[in-house]
Amino acid sequence: MKMPHPVPYQGSKRKLAPIIGRYLPQGISTFYEPFAGSAAMTIYAAYHRRASRFVIGDSFEPIVMLLRAIVNEPEKTANQYRILWEGQCDGNDKYFNSIRDRYNKKRYHVDLLYLICRCVKNAIRFNKCGQFTQSVDRRRLGMHPDKMRSAILGVSFILRGRVDFRVGDWLETTADARPVDFLYMDPPYLGTSIGRDKRYHQQMMQNELVGGLENLMRRRVPFALSYDGTTGGRPYGPLLPESLGLTRLLLHAGTSAQATLVGRKEKTVESLYLTPGLAFSSDRLMSPMSTQISLGFSPAAS
Repeated sequence: MKMPHPVPYQGSKRKLAPIIGRYLPQGISTFYEPFAGSAAMTIYAAYHRRASRFVIGDSFEPIVMLLRAIVNEPEKTANQYRILWEGQCDGNDKYFNSIRDRYNKKRYHVDLLYLICRCVKNAIRFNKCGQFTQSVDRRRLGMHPDKMRSAILGVSFILRGRVDFRVGDWLETTADARPVDFLYMDPPYLGTSIGRDKRYHQQMMQNELVGGLENLMRRRVPFALSYDGTTGGRPYGPLLPESLGLTRLLLHAGTSAQATLVGRKEKTVESLYLTPGLAFSSDRLMSPMSTQISLGFSPAAS
């Protein structure tokens, strides 16, 4: 079975998952993903049998409800998506806008799946009231229902009966994590939490993140954290403090979809922070391509 991915989130770690997966320790009891989004790393870890159990969490309730429905009610969810997909017409923005309006009022999770699949570049955007604001992508109709059904059934097959779903702040949803467990975190980057480009329903300041990481370190919970980096050589924000004692690797994430939207072709490099003992001494700048590129290594800086 090909690894399934039913939620085509922009910023998903689907392509980087094989590289990040190298740093998962052996014998993980419970794998936590508290900023789940599309749950790409949970799907990767389950597909490759890297943990016994899983916790999918997010402060954005509709995405957690969607992932729960995919795992626990796959046929129903696939059928509901098919009805939405088949109701649309080429060149008719009104249908997409009507689903978006309904979602913003009712927060139906399958409406959200349709909007993610059909919006511009799969780049979800929210206003300060938490309403979905991205426009329809007129060049395509979104994932075909047959492909979606296959992906949904695949995720359900590898996760059903092995996963807990939690809605809330990441520190709350990971409060029971132990040293035998593992956290993968992909929180809102500082570059999307300040300024005009607020892409998510909820932002996070770096001091909030650092405080939570210090808590995990005191509890000796191992983790990997994707956070900030550069696009076209421009940094998203300052590095995490050296006092955390984390190893920082740089991963080529490919061409920036956000830059493409405004007519620029720029490469994105993301930081991956690891707790002590997870990195290999030979690691350098990694690429998701078949050929890994060794360009440089950087410890976390103050």
